[in-house]
Amino acid sequence: MRAGLDIGSTTIKGVVMDDSGHIIWSSYERHYSHILEKTEEMLRQIQKTTGNEPIILGFSGSAGMGIAEHAGVPFVQEVYAERISAKKLNPDTDCIIELGGEDAKILFLSGGMEVRMNGSCAGGTGAFIDQMASLLKMKPDEMDEAAQHATRK
Repeated sequence: MRAGLDIGSTTIKGVVMDDSGHIIWSSYERHYSHILEKTEEMLRQIQKTTGNEPIILGFSGSAGMGIAEHAGVPFVQEVYAERISAKKLNPDTDCIIELGGEDAKILFLSGGMEVRMNGSCAGGTGAFIDQMASLLKMKPDEMDEAAQHATRK
């Protein structure tokens, strides 16, 4: 089994996959700057899911490197992980767009690799989307559902 944590600027994501690559557990939640506590909590959830099965564990994300080094766990830079995953899961992928909590990246994969990133403004990122959801008194996933059923007036 394989497990990974992506510890970002605003959220922590976790996944456990069986040996066939099927997802058997996943979680996505805000850490509200309680990064270590949320990491420990998610690791306990992973342990509960995997029991005594040995796992291969890795970390990624802007807040993951220090924790990975401290814990002796391999760290994978997220742009690299995204590129490798896209190549494996959909080899014809030409472009990857990543909206993080505080930045946005676009990866062009054709003809070599090029990465572009917005400045330090949070506009167009997960933080902005969360703010708009709050103003609309919705959860971000509810915004997606509402957009799918929207009509022009």
